[in-house]
Parts: sequence; C-alpha cells; structure tokens
Amino acid sequence: MSASDHQRITSLASQTAVHRAFHWLHLHQPQLRRWLLEIVRIPAPPFGEQPRALWFLERFRSLGLANVHLDDAGNALAELGPEEASGPVLLLSAHLDTVFPPGSPSEPIESTESTRIYAPGVCDNAAGLTALLGIAAALLHARIRPAATILFAANVGEEGEGDLRGMRHLFERGPYRDRIASAIALEGSGTAVVTQALGSLRFRITVTGPGGHSWSDAGVPNPILMLSRALTAIADLPLPPSPLTTLNAGHISGGTSVNSIPSSAIALIELRSSRPTSLHDAALQVRRALEDTITPFVTPASGLSLELETIGDRPAGALPLDSALLHTLRAVDRHLHLATELRLGSTDANLPLALDIPALAIGTGGLGGGIHTLDEWYDPIGRETALRRLLLLLLASAQIAPQLAAEASSTNAPDPV
Repeated sequence: MSASDHQRITSLASQTAVHRAFHWLHLHQPQLRRWLLEIVRIPAPPFGEQPRALWFLERFRSLGLANVHLDDAGNALAELGPEEASGPVLLLSAHLDTVFPPGSPSEPIESTESTRIYAPGVCDNAAGLTALLGIAAALLHARIRPAATILFAANVGEEGEGDLRGMRHLFERGPYRDRIASAIALEGSGTAVVTQALGSLRFRITVTGPGGHSWSDAGVPNPILMLSRALTAIADLPLPPSPLTTLNAGHISGGTSVNSIPSSAIALIELRSSRPTSLHDAALQVRRALEDTITPFVTPASGLSLELETIGDRPAGALPLDSALLHTLRAVDRHLHLATELRLGSTDANLPLALDIPALAIGTGGLGGGIHTLDEWYDPIGRETALRRLLLLLLASAQIAPQLAAEASSTNAPDPV
C-alpha cells in the first residue's frame, strides 16, 4: 500500500455523499435485519434458488437499480453506474444457495436474550445477501453514481454440486464476461478476506454388477466389496504435504438388504489443494488406483462395470500481492483501523482468480456459527464498520476500474482446473 492509496481512500471517505451512505447504513440496521429474516424464510436448496432469486429481482427494482433481470443461469442481476455503460464492470455478488435440501426448516428463531438469529443458512449466506442489498440501498440513497458500472449479483450454484455454475456463466458465457474488471464476493460473517482460492476436484465412483441372491448367486462380483477395495487403496495414496493436498470420501451408498448381492455401489470423493498441478496429480493417482483394483475384474463374463464421473471442478488461484485491488483493501482497512486478515478458502472468488481477474471474498461483519448445520446462527452486532469497509472498497475500486481491467488482461489466463 502506497501513500497515494491511503490519500485516495481518505479523500473518498471525506466526501459528503459517502457520509450520506454511511448514515443510511447506520440508521437502517433494523431494515437490514428485516431483509435477512425475509431471505432466510425463502428456501434455496441446491438447484432450487429461483424463488429467492425472484425475491431479489423485486428488491432490486424497488431500490431503483437499472437493468434488473435474471440471466440464463438464474442469477439475479442489476446495475448501478454511468449512463453510458460500456466500460469496465465491477462485480459485487453474494450466493443465493444453501447446503440444505428441500424440506429443511427455514423459519428463523430470534433469541430473546441477544441479537442472535438461528436458522439454516442465516450466516452462509443470508448475511452476505443482506449486505448486497444494504450496499445498493446506501449508494442509491446517497445519490452516488460510481465511476464504473457496478453489477450486483445474487448468484446461484456456490455450494456443493452447484460447482460455481452461476459464476461460470457470468465469466465464461454471459454478456458481461469480457467487461468484468474485478469481483468481490460477499460471504457470511466476520471480516476475513479470502485472496487465495482453494481448488477442489469432486468425483462420483459407480461400480455396477448383475446383483443377485447372497446364497444362490454366490460368486457374482459384489460392487460394494469392489468399491471398498478401491477406497482402501485410494485412502493409502501418498498425497503431498506442501502445499497440503487432501482427499475425502464423503458419501457411500448401495445395496438393498443383507442377503442381496448389490447391483451397484456409489462413493463421492473430493480432492483439495491450493496448487492446480497437485490436484491433477492426485486425480491421476485416484484413476490408477481404480484401474489397479477394479478394472481387472471388468469383463463381459463378470457383468461388472466402473464409472468415474467428475461432479465438481473448483479451480485454484491467488490474488497477487501487488494487485491494485489488494492495495486498495489495505488502504481502506488502514483508514478504518481494521486488520487485513488474508485467508485461503473455497468461494465464488475461485473462478475469477483462476482466470487472473482481480477478486476476493470478504466477510460482511457480525458474528456467526454452526455453519452448514441446522443450528446455524448469525448475530449482526457490530457489522456497520464491515459494511462501511465494503462500500469504500467498492467505490475506490470503481475509481481505478481501468487499472483493474488492465491488470486482468495483462496476463494470459490459464484454463480453469
């Protein structure tokens, strides 16, 4: 961070319009809480985000944002920026989906003893979605017209097998793909910042056979035993400790009864690493382990078959330490007397970071816990400073949008892992 970065933030924060936006955030914490409660009440299971997306379209329109629409992936989008919107775009996003399946409880419970709110998905990511609306509302109230177009996105597909499909559309197929100069993803509570993307590869292993009776068809290949043999071999694979590469078997299923030879067995496994080459090498080892343990038994006579299907591909990447976006964040944090806590994580920022587009994921303040459990909670206490931070970071990034765009195009973007 240079002295000019600090001066730029100090000058920006002293503007009357920015103070009006800060004032809106201060006075409207009750409104933000009401929005959060409304968001939580709308279930958004994996691949079932549309009701929540439609709610966001209504909010975007009522706030007065421009070009409010759903894109082909189901992302709820809106714009704020110059009247002649043809230059760089800054993406501010928060993911709509939760990890919870259809039928999960969605009615929030407000503590009678504190400001905590309990509900599945209330922190991840109703807190981030609320901040998305709050920043838009504050900018519009203050009549701030940013120097570059801000694209507000309540996006689909961040969790699990969603496989970043909302971000993939925005950066690979959507009409904004060649204009996005930087991306900020709003994630839950706290103030930590993810600038290093933890990549992952996810697979479904399926072993099928003819099945049969445990006695009269004894000797028929048993898919569960075959799959178990393969998983044992996979568990013994030597994975690199630096950078740490991990393997997890998260789900296994198959069979119908204790006296039936199953006709199929399925396992879901995941590899994670911050280095793309480590992921590829580990995936190759998994394939070889399957070939060594199961493929020899796959013959026309056995009726056995093996399938390895990729169900998730989150690319790894990192925001360079000399990025203008990171310098701007540090200057904002210095102005607000916040520590800049950089972390490794798996978020919507993975996709742009892997494409060498300046990006980060950032907490939206408050406290949270029980993430991805039915006991998840969020406490918005003290989040006002985090929201001011987001607003300053966004506006300061708009000031240097051409520089960020040049930064994004100055390297040859690698193919996503």
